[in-house]
Amino acid sequence: MTERQVTTIDGNEAAAYVAYRVSEVCAIYPITPSSTMGELADQWSSEGIKNIWGSVPLVMEMQSEAGAAGTAHGALQTGALTTTFTASQGLMLMIPNMYKIAGELTSAVFHVAARSLATQGLSIFGDHQDVMAVRPTGFCLLASNSVQEAHDMALIAHAATLEARVPFIHFFDGFRTSHEVNKLTLLTDDDIRAMIRDDLVLAHRARGLNPDRPFIRGTAQNPDTYFQGREACNPYYLKVPGIVQATMDKFAALTGRSYHLFDYFGDPNAERVVVLMGSGAETACETAAYLNQHGEKVGVLQVRLFLPLSASHFLAALPASVKSIAVLDRTKEPGSSGEPMYLDVVNTLVEAHTEGVLPTSVMPRVIGGRYGLSSKEFTPAMVKAVFDELLKDKPKNHFTVGINDDVTHTSLDVDSSFVIESDKVVRAMFFGLGADGTVGANKNSIKIIGDDPEFYAQGYFVYDSKKSGSQTVSHLRFGPDPIRAPYLVQSANFIGCHQFNFLDRGDVLKNAAPGAVLLLNTSPREPEEAWDRLPRPVQAEIIAKKLKVHAINAEKVARDNGMGTRINTIMQTCFFAISGVLPRDKAIEKIKYSIKKTYSRKGEEVVRKNFEAVDNTLANLREITVPAQATSVREFPSVVPANAPDFVQRVTAMMMAGRGDELPVSALPVDGTYPSGTTQWEKRNISTFVPIWEPDICIQCGNCSMVCPHGVIRSKFYNETKLDNAPKAFKTAPIDARGFPEIRYTLQVYLEDCTGCGLCVEVCPAKSKEKVGHKAINMAAKEPVLENEKTNIRFFETLPEVDRGRVDFSTVRGVQFLPPLFEFSGACAGCGETPYVKMLSQLFGDRLLVANATGCSSIYGGNLPTTPWAVNNEGRGPAWANSLFEDNAEFGLGFRLTADKHLTFAHELLHALSGQIGADLVDDLIHAEQITETDIRQQRGRLAELKQRLREINDPRAQHLLTVSDQLVRRSIWIVGGDGWAYDIGSGGVDHVLSTGRDVNVLVLDTEVYSNTGGQMSKSTPMGAVAKFAAAGKQVGKKDLALQAISYGNVYVARIAMGANPQQALLAFREAEAYPGPSLILAYSHCIAHGINMQRGLDQQHLAVESGHWPLVRYNPAVRDSNENPLVLDSGRPKIPLRQYAYNEVRYKVLTHTNPKEAEHLMDMAQEAINRRWSVYEDMAARSGATFQPKFKQ
Repeated sequence: MTERQVTTIDGNEAAAYVAYRVSEVCAIYPITPSSTMGELADQWSSEGIKNIWGSVPLVMEMQSEAGAAGTAHGALQTGALTTTFTASQGLMLMIPNMYKIAGELTSAVFHVAARSLATQGLSIFGDHQDVMAVRPTGFCLLASNSVQEAHDMALIAHAATLEARVPFIHFFDGFRTSHEVNKLTLLTDDDIRAMIRDDLVLAHRARGLNPDRPFIRGTAQNPDTYFQGREACNPYYLKVPGIVQATMDKFAALTGRSYHLFDYFGDPNAERVVVLMGSGAETACETAAYLNQHGEKVGVLQVRLFLPLSASHFLAALPASVKSIAVLDRTKEPGSSGEPMYLDVVNTLVEAHTEGVLPTSVMPRVIGGRYGLSSKEFTPAMVKAVFDELLKDKPKNHFTVGINDDVTHTSLDVDSSFVIESDKVVRAMFFGLGADGTVGANKNSIKIIGDDPEFYAQGYFVYDSKKSGSQTVSHLRFGPDPIRAPYLVQSANFIGCHQFNFLDRGDVLKNAAPGAVLLLNTSPREPEEAWDRLPRPVQAEIIAKKLKVHAINAEKVARDNGMGTRINTIMQTCFFAISGVLPRDKAIEKIKYSIKKTYSRKGEEVVRKNFEAVDNTLANLREITVPAQATSVREFPSVVPANAPDFVQRVTAMMMAGRGDELPVSALPVDGTYPSGTTQWEKRNISTFVPIWEPDICIQCGNCSMVCPHGVIRSKFYNETKLDNAPKAFKTAPIDARGFPEIRYTLQVYLEDCTGCGLCVEVCPAKSKEKVGHKAINMAAKEPVLENEKTNIRFFETLPEVDRGRVDFSTVRGVQFLPPLFEFSGACAGCGETPYVKMLSQLFGDRLLVANATGCSSIYGGNLPTTPWAVNNEGRGPAWANSLFEDNAEFGLGFRLTADKHLTFAHELLHALSGQIGADLVDDLIHAEQITETDIRQQRGRLAELKQRLREINDPRAQHLLTVSDQLVRRSIWIVGGDGWAYDIGSGGVDHVLSTGRDVNVLVLDTEVYSNTGGQMSKSTPMGAVAKFAAAGKQVGKKDLALQAISYGNVYVARIAMGANPQQALLAFREAEAYPGPSLILAYSHCIAHGINMQRGLDQQHLAVESGHWPLVRYNPAVRDSNENPLVLDSGRPKIPLRQYAYNEVRYKVLTHTNPKEAEHLMDMAQEAINRRWSVYEDMAARSGATFQPKFKQ
């Protein structure tokens, strides 16, 4: 038999490793945190890795989880061994097919990284809400508690389902297990074969639909037989527990790892027992062991097979000594008498007591509680709090632990000083910036150390939901024994702070153990200056805890070695050099081996640069002498300024400071409603280099302002008298327009909100005549100018906003004077999507309603703690909401239906009250044109007059009219999302909404991949591009959504690319909004997932157009009325071959390394497809208007 391999992987890979090898078909669709399982299946399939029968499984990405479930159902019904992977809302979409699969007694396993459901808010993090929601479907529920169990239970589930003929959900905690990296023993293919009986596989195939042996399945049934048919499955479910336990016993005999339906851990005579499942069970067991060592008698009952819950097995596992039981559910079911596992345990005990088979002398007291929702920490201190509660004469039932419920008072008190971290374990925490490579480097460190037979390793990574540029915290443990601590490091003996300004933003040293090592990246300053730059409280904590401090200017080392801002290799080298986990020479050797393994596919030059960075790191690493007393006079800066609103001060600031866990229930909105425009209070300061404006060179074109992804570049013009109190450093220039000598112009950069992407510099056309390479805006160090610019910003904000009626909305130059009502978002530096969203807010923000599909745009647009949708100086601004991923078009249509209905109602009430309001005002309100900004302002004036008159009318109808009167100002309704939504999961909704003829505007931010879930293929992904779920290169062309929409005849359609033609993009937005019917704008959005230097993103947009990959098009049905051609091609014929654009991007280029022949073939096919598509567009643009579908009214 093949020798078993010990390796270090995460829970997703552990489960997928088995699922792939026992499947013939994998139907997949991406959703966090389960996407990795599908990605690996696709990758392995593309690499030709075979299942245990010597065949390569067929992996198929579908358009949604509903599609994946439907495909899985079909494959199962025709006899294929089929699996899928999902979580959360994805599992919800599978429910209809799950009922069918279970009802037809079909052997199948769905692997679920269990995750929160979207309720008052969306959460990508883990709990059991999703799997609990599918209990009635008939799927069995089998839980894994750890990474090793995710591997083992995957096989047990697949083996058991074949014998039981009942389908299984095998689940483990999203993120906490799915993304935990830990050491495990891999099952060999021989192990897997030994567990999967061929006779059962053949029986499964024999039950498949086959015209050679035809039968009918899926009939429609009547009242006379349906009930009986439903009960016919009972014998199969009754056998499941026995089958699963027998399978576990067989597995134990094979591998030595023993599992049971319920595993008891603790004192055999325990009087207090906690019952739970999932990763929390590991924490509970470790805590129970500690408490028992200190004289207590407690135990933990770990649940593995939750459904069907076997009463006999449960009772047999429960110690007869137990007097009180706490059942912990990682879910919430509002309005129920208790959560699911609590109710099942109570029912089991009551029935056993009634039947006289209870193993205890008296009926134990049972309480239930909730914990760990949305990956909320579940620590040993919380476990102890539950055990302590069981000691009370009247313990609290239906409790919560881990939060402060000051509303319904369900929460238990927790002693946070209770820590059981082992001194044998090296515990490290690393604070990094999203996309700086910190997490990747730490995963490498875990593998390096985990591969050493003397060490076990564990890693867990905490992200917020913002995009690259957010804070990441890596929690690593290394030790001589297996590590079973699925909670964050509580006492770290190594802390790496990879961004110096983190020390101002939160208590980085809070969890530092006495005598710990602290590693600082001091960029942009040198290590010798580090001590004096620290806030006084940080210095005091270093001294009090006797920390050893080491420092390096990592960004300088990275730049000197041609690595840009990627500091991961440098900081990883520092860790190994000073932590003592491995001997330094051995560690450096292993780092270089890892570098070669990781980066060799990117070329030898990348490997060489990383090798040099390792060597230069050691030469630049310094130890900092810690004085006996704190010397700094600088205290922590306030999280938000004193003039921030009350909610921001009380609630938002706590989240920003990393203290959101401390917020009580009463502090949070009851229905998920949060204030707008809170990013203005969050100064992230994530870039050390920022744009500096040169007034003498600037031509005031507005290009930099338009392309800025984060809205940090603002422009105003004003009378020179406003400068009387200007700061000395405030920059200004004469307005570049004749006849206005007294008017001045200022371009202000909000430096603390800048991400340093450099797009503004790239797009600037104004160059210095004296200094080569110098433009009107240039990147420079932020620190020397920061204080002056803070003062300048405060003054800039006192200057009056430009009257919108005086702004030319039709030009890029004019739009720069419209303040963005989408500002300082959490999008990636250089994001290709946000400039379009920002422009939308500038043009229509004061009357804008946004329905936002789940995806990148909903995360950088609506993720706590702060949100970027802002308000203007009149208090108006975009009203934004997110429903789900799949239903966004329909959700936005609902906005329009409300607006239309309430507008109609308002008109009816105006007519009814005309005599009391005034006929002239009523007539103007109903019939006034609302096209230009001046029109809108005049209508607002009429509306104000109407409201004043209505308040003086004593008529109930007047009150009704007041509630709907805002609809008299024309609403601008936009449905926004990415290509994963518009081309795939929501495509049916998009198509239907466009077909209704209603006045909605659909904006598709087309990155050509599922950006938010990590870069999976969509139907927008171009032919030849490599993406996750398309590891061998996409074999079919990109769907042309524009032509599909044009075919209706009455839909305004535009394809735009700001980097190629910003003026055309602006025109398309304005035409789409003015068109009184449905519109669709497809906006090319470069993305970090393309594998490009994001600073060159606009150049790539230009090349996409120049190559013909992205033709600029506008189709305006309004033009058809005058018999003119409604289709205009705004870009010329392709000027460059596709490869000249494509091979600047890793997503295309990687295939030339892995499969050059296939890359060449696909590129040739893609070029042919572009040529054909261009000829179609060119032919359409040359036709007469009469040849197009006539516009029709709804």
